[in-house]
Amino acid sequence: MDNNKFTIRDRLKSFRFAFNGIRILLIHEHNAWVQLFAAVCVILAGFLLKITIFEWVTIVILVGFVIALEAINSSIEKLSDFVSPEKHNQIKIVKDLSAAGVLIGAITAVIVGLLVFIPKIFALFTAR
Repeated sequence: MDNNKFTIRDRLKSFRFAFNGIRILLIHEHNAWVQLFAAVCVILAGFLLKITIFEWVTIVILVGFVIALEAINSSIEKLSDFVSPEKHNQIKIVKDLSAAGVLIGAITAVIVGLLVFIPKIFALFTAR
């Protein structure tokens, strides 16, 4: 008998687990707070500066990208701490590489944000 049958009920349960993961991320991970604050600021700036639909798509993708990377980084850190509660050089390397992924994503998002927002800000000051 196959216990791996597809059921709508099981798929809906998986959403519950995923939403619980978002809740854990937003309640317990301080770096996620920083990224959420940055996301709110960028979204507000997007409304104030009237960015285009293409710019919105780019911003939304990058906000999601960075927050998703933070979720993955946090899960790797939690798993690493569980597997090896004592300090271990290999675990440190794993955690550092995971954090580097978030940093690379955040730097990418900042660069794209500057490319989107600097011309809009510049236009505000030169249009008068």
